[in-house]
Amino acid sequence: MTTQRILNFMGGRKLAVAFSLTLILCSFLSLATKGLVFGLDFTGGTQIEVGYPSPADLSVVRNQLSSSGFENPVVVYFGSESDVLVRMQGKPDEGVAEAVLKSLDPEDQGILEVRRVDYVGPQVGDELREDGGLGMLAALAVVMLYVAIRFQYKFAIGAVVALIHDVIITLGFFSVTGLEVDLTVLAAVLAVIGYSLNDTIVVADRIRENIRLLRATELVDVINESLTQTLGRTVITSLTTILVLIALFVFGGELIHNFSIALIVGIVIGTYSSVYVAANTLLLMGLKREDLLPPEKEGDEFDGLP
Repeated sequence: MTTQRILNFMGGRKLAVAFSLTLILCSFLSLATKGLVFGLDFTGGTQIEVGYPSPADLSVVRNQLSSSGFENPVVVYFGSESDVLVRMQGKPDEGVAEAVLKSLDPEDQGILEVRRVDYVGPQVGDELREDGGLGMLAALAVVMLYVAIRFQYKFAIGAVVALIHDVIITLGFFSVTGLEVDLTVLAAVLAVIGYSLNDTIVVADRIRENIRLLRATELVDVINESLTQTLGRTVITSLTTILVLIALFVFGGELIHNFSIALIVGIVIGTYSSVYVAANTLLLMGLKREDLLPPEKEGDEFDGLP
């Protein structure tokens, strides 16, 4: 019978702390200087679906709109290559649909069809941004309460530190790359919180179990053994999820590109944080074996006496 080789994850915990702090610092600097590029859902604007009789060339559509005075129009396929979605930020204008149709069909041949026009006001965008931020804070608060009740408050702090770590770095990635942040990205960030929490709880549960079983083993070695035991499950889950997200990114269309990217970045960072950030926080907070061992009842020392 062969024994599993225990990997020394915590041997590189100082390097992991430096790496995480570097990523967080870069994210904060980018968020403070460049900020986030908010999409139509948050800034307000107009969204128009235009139907073509044949597949449309997006570059030609963008040039037509730009030459007509529309600034930075977002043009993507919507369902098929003959359905085009035009998104423009700024104050909603009820006459913009006619202006867009005129710029795309200047000779008024009647070959184009405006199928849908949506107006999003800036007040609605502000409410979405505020509600999204409050939803994220509420999720972190509920997570902290749940982990504290199920495990111990040090585990709760470690889990929340890992989740905040994941959210900041994911948003920092979007700030550095200049990718647009819309409601799909917000949904992806909230999904990352759930994914990372699930991974962290699996690791925490194994640490708690091993602390009670391996009472003569140093805490660092217990954490290393716990991480090694859960590594296979963590890697397989992350890889299969990322493969699905890559398929979504490639074949899902431009509307969910940023959603897929946010989830891919979040899952990679979340897997890393479950191994290093959450477990490392337990050591930094001075977790002791006594924190998880059940208290001895009075009279236990007399159990077994005649």
